[in-house]
Amino acid sequence: MDSIIKNSLKNGLTYQAYRDLVKQLSEENTTTGIEKTEAFATYTKLNDRRMNRWDKTLKVSNKAQKQISEFETKMTWLVIAESWCGDAAHVLPVLNKMAELNHHIDLKIVLRDENPELMDAFLTNGSRSIPKLIIIDDESGHVLNTYGPRPSEATSLVNRYKVKYGVLTPEFKEDLQHWYNNDKGQNIIDDVTNILCELQPTVCQ
Repeated sequence: MDSIIKNSLKNGLTYQAYRDLVKQLSEENTTTGIEKTEAFATYTKLNDRRMNRWDKTLKVSNKAQKQISEFETKMTWLVIAESWCGDAAHVLPVLNKMAELNHHIDLKIVLRDENPELMDAFLTNGSRSIPKLIIIDDESGHVLNTYGPRPSEATSLVNRYKVKYGVLTPEFKEDLQHWYNNDKGQNIIDDVTNILCELQPTVCQ
């Protein structure tokens, strides 16, 4: 496992490098990943606009800022994503805003299809679901926790819908995008801050 993570980190992109990549792909009407479909190219264009909007408008509460900034363990947040993934376009800008608040946190992004061994080590219910955040202790190299592919409230919405209808319809996926827009990243901030609080309880006392 350690060697898989180390090899993946060598390919890790900074958030800015990832944003530059998505912007370039959008302009070239193509996408990351193995499947270079027209649909995925369209999603990449849409996600470039989404991330651009979140980069400009995301807000982190004073309480969350204080908690995140006080976390003392040096760690890497390794995120598995692809440019066409709608959930990643909503989640990554929030993780970046949080990482910027603490110099101990190093955010790196790798592409799923280029890192199959890493992805298969961090499946969600047997699925290669992204985005997937892997929180790594820099000193020991140990995985402290994982997060994703969706924030907790969105996950509950998806699970309830699947139980009732079996599959996620295009209409539901559109509703999910509305949920992300209305939530404005706050559920992700709460979820990840809670993970940090579990790792270092004194931060949240």
